[in-house]
Amino acid sequence: MGLTAYRCRLLLLLCGSGLTSLAFFSASAVLAQNPDPQIPDPAENQTLPPLDPDQPLADFPDFGVEWPDLDEAEDNPATLPETQESPGEQGSPDIADGPVLDENTEQAPPLASGNFQPEDVLADSSYKLRYSGLPSGLGSEFIRRFESLSALVEYKGDEANFAQIKRRAEADAEAFNRLLRFEGYFDAVVATRFAAADNTADPNDVIITIHTVPGPQYRLATVDLKGLETATGDDPETLRNAFEIQPGDIVNSDRIVAERNDLDTAFAESGYPFAETSQPELIIDHAEREGDLSIIVTPGDRYDFGSIVMEDEQLFDAEHVQLIARFEQGDRFQQSELEDLRRALIATGLVSTIRMEPVKSEDPGQVDIAVGLTPAPLRTISGALGYGTGEGARAEVSWEHRNLFPPEGLIRLTGVLATQEQSGSITYRRNNYRRRDNVLNGRVALSNIDRAAFEARTFSVGANLERQSNLIFQKKWNWSAGVELIASQERDITANNLAESRDTFFIGSLPVSLTYDGSDDLLDPTSGFRLGARVAPEASLQSGSFFYVRSQIDGSAYFPASDRVVLAGRVRLGSIAGAGNNRIAPSRRLYSGGGGSVRGYGFQRIGPRDAGNDPVGGRSLVEFSLEARVRFGNFGVVPFIDAGNVYTDSLPDFSGLRYGAGLGVRYYSDFGPIRVDVGTPLNRQPGDSRIAVYVSLGQAF
Repeated sequence: MGLTAYRCRLLLLLCGSGLTSLAFFSASAVLAQNPDPQIPDPAENQTLPPLDPDQPLADFPDFGVEWPDLDEAEDNPATLPETQESPGEQGSPDIADGPVLDENTEQAPPLASGNFQPEDVLADSSYKLRYSGLPSGLGSEFIRRFESLSALVEYKGDEANFAQIKRRAEADAEAFNRLLRFEGYFDAVVATRFAAADNTADPNDVIITIHTVPGPQYRLATVDLKGLETATGDDPETLRNAFEIQPGDIVNSDRIVAERNDLDTAFAESGYPFAETSQPELIIDHAEREGDLSIIVTPGDRYDFGSIVMEDEQLFDAEHVQLIARFEQGDRFQQSELEDLRRALIATGLVSTIRMEPVKSEDPGQVDIAVGLTPAPLRTISGALGYGTGEGARAEVSWEHRNLFPPEGLIRLTGVLATQEQSGSITYRRNNYRRRDNVLNGRVALSNIDRAAFEARTFSVGANLERQSNLIFQKKWNWSAGVELIASQERDITANNLAESRDTFFIGSLPVSLTYDGSDDLLDPTSGFRLGARVAPEASLQSGSFFYVRSQIDGSAYFPASDRVVLAGRVRLGSIAGAGNNRIAPSRRLYSGGGGSVRGYGFQRIGPRDAGNDPVGGRSLVEFSLEARVRFGNFGVVPFIDAGNVYTDSLPDFSGLRYGAGLGVRYYSDFGPIRVDVGTPLNRQPGDSRIAVYVSLGQAF
């Protein structure tokens, strides 16, 4: 008889006493309602003596309980009652009665404080928690799970007396036993021991040990998925393989729940959108130390995808949603395809909530997908203020409407007022253009740039088609191809005599780029690598026509040195071939220096300079970066060293490299790391600042 039976015996005893009293009063009532004629007793007519309210009541025999003395040490601690073996029980995997012991099961230590007693039970006590007797198969994950539920752990820092600590320990022992049953130890006995802490000045310090006698680990005798055989064709075997629990496996509640979820997923991925599985039913046989698992399965019919049906076409019509979806009508139904469509609709930035569910179609064997979309705010006004070393102050304001030309036709107006730049632009962008993930961009811009290297008043028109990663979908391959027309009046400084010359350039460009992203994260990569190439053939009209090709190769790699340290490296090579440096428009030459290239130097300050100590740009460049990203929770530090230079020849010779080094700080927010880098040039040129500061979202590379 287990603890449950022991409690039941006590309950029946109490109930029996109550029933006896109830029977007595019921009988009295019946007798009062149906009195039998009796011979009168003369004694009943005698007058009773008057009652004295100040007279003490007479003692009731055998009625009373001695009040316990909390300060008295427990010389004879109560032990867990001995129980007998239970033949069996039925219930869910997380419900089980008391422990089952027999002659082969080790007796647990008493649930008591032993000879330990603090000097004052009302004094504040501190304690440490220890464990003993835990099965070897249960490690740190089991302890972590228990401590997330533990009252001793939750209230450890609060003031408490010894009696309160004991109550917490008793509650924790029950929670510990419950978790052991999850792992298949249905006969486990858990007890707590108290002892004075060693080497402490406070006599009230306590060491609490949770001791376990686990007993045998129960195994499954049978596993029955009732109704699985009604699935179509060969699906029953495939679906049974998805439920990996077999007879002879340990009775593990967590695994049973996980495998049932896997079975639901297998149904949803095999064309059964309306399949149902019941809650697992587990029958425990304590005599055999086994369990019988049963789950009722209702597969329903197997379906293919039908049509997409929109509840409201305010944002998109069914045709556009079908273009975004990766499935076609007639494909086998898969729930993962719906989740992919849900994420793609969220990625548009136009949707706040999505309702999506399969509904039976008029076509036999197909399910339509009912889609309901709640629009997100479509208009945004934004502004930004900033300051950069070598770039000066900058203010930017923009307005955009993300669905002005449905579907997904964005218009953005942008204005920039800065120390070195004044510009305005109109951008058109259509996501999912003709096919999913294709983006069509168009841009018209007018700018006035006044930098140390050149001045340029530019009007440009450009368009491109691209496939790029975003925060929801990080793609392995990204590409872009487009066209750009530029009219620019630029003022250059001749290096020989400081004579200023203003020239007008008409430039046509066909930029093409291809990138492979093998990293694990778009904004904060910790492993993998990235490799990209960009080529832009250009034609220029200025004192005659000529052609040249601008090209650039970028590569970066990330290596996790430990759980907290990531080593990252970057290299960039650039070249312009086909024209001399002086013939190329200053705005189209190559420059180096700044937060995205060689930190510690001002923006575009590295490279050959004229007699006025201003950079003139070049036809080739080389850059290297190496940094260690050390993370501490939500913060991190990043020591770094960069190097690079610009050359007037079309191929770099790697001479005269400029080095910059410094330290960065990272704050890891939910949307990516916020970067603050402080760098200094190690071999600076005249006019270079000693310190440069850079702030941005995301890692440097």
